Amino acid sequence: MTRSPWLWAAGLTTYGFLYVPLAVVVLFSFNDSELNASWVGFTTRWYGILLADDNMLQAAANSLFIAIVASTVATVLGTMAGIAMHRWRPKLLPFLVLTPVAMPEILLGVSLLLFFRQVLDLTLGFFSILAAHITFSIGFVAIIVRARLAGMDESIFEAARDLGATPWRTFRRVTLPLILPGIVAGYLMAFTLSIDDFVITFFVAGVGMSTLPLQIYSMIKVAVTPEVNAVSTLLMALTLTLIALASRFAPETLKSGQ
Repeated sequence: MTRSPWLWAAGLTTYGFLYVPLAVVVLFSFNDSELNASWVGFTTRWYGILLADDNMLQAAANSLFIAIVASTVATVLGTMAGIAMHRWRPKLLPFLVLTPVAMPEILLGVSLLLFFRQVLDLTLGFFSILAAHITFSIGFVAIIVRARLAGMDESIFEAARDLGATPWRTFRRVTLPLILPGIVAGYLMAFTLSIDDFVITFFVAGVGMSTLPLQIYSMIKVAVTPEVNAVSTLLMALTLTLIALASRFAPETLKSGQ
């Protein structure tokens, strides 16, 4: 089928608008100048400066630890929710699980802030960030796991029961191996969302607690230096790698879960 030149032009313009700025960030992370006004020359010294920045390293360590713990807990709870929504189809559970996914981030951040401070009287910090990240990640995992289950033949599970397998044995020997790619994809998606999150983390971080997105934000309030470009490039590379891995583990699951 012949495609219209206008369609090609619209597509190229859209993708250019999305990816050219990212390419500029990567390019200027190697710029041998403290200003991003013009290209001076090639250097990798900004990555060395980045690796010697204690504040940035601490923020990166906080982000990695929170992302690992949050995505692990969210994967366990999201998998359970996805199985429950597919098998028993409760009326209220999909609303509870999927609402954080559909809710605007700024609204979710304000809601969690009010809940932590006014209801729980909780000091904002590590735990509040961790709880917030788990909250908005569960829904994404549940969607992916449920979509994975929806594409399976139910006769497989009926055959296992007919052969005398207990519900736990059926889950361990049949269900879990079949949905494992979806679980892995859900974990990688939750990790990506957690390590990149800024809006919700901004509301629930509190004083003295910094993650990588918050640290980048504090730096660009002064100026967008090549060091900011360098850390943005590394974060971008990590995010794209995780998304590529997730799509490789369960491409059909991610498509149907969107």
